[in-house]
Amino acid sequence: MNAETLKGHLDALILAVLSDEPLHGYAVIEELKRRSGGELALSEGTVYPALHRLERAGLLKSDWAQDTRRRRVYQLTASGRRELGHQRGEWRRFAGGMEAVLT
Repeated sequence: MNAETLKGHLDALILAVLSDEPLHGYAVIEELKRRSGGELALSEGTVYPALHRLERAGLLKSDWAQDTRRRRVYQLTASGRRELGHQRGEWRRFAGGMEAVLT
């Protein structure tokens, strides 16, 4: 997918993936790819800065977890859940407007 098409939607996509369960960064990348049928094959250089930005904004929190190795696991905060609800509403309005014009 064209990077310009994705611009402005990455935060909502990450919040949506993390709404189901806490995940480490690479698992976020893999889940975006899986859910999009391979359309969203994003690099670590795209996703990790967004995770850090969302955490600084108070929409995510992270903790270190140990499975086979030590990893930072991200999860939504209450503010992150509210923001995701807002972003979903914005997306529905935007997609409905685009659909109305393009079809």
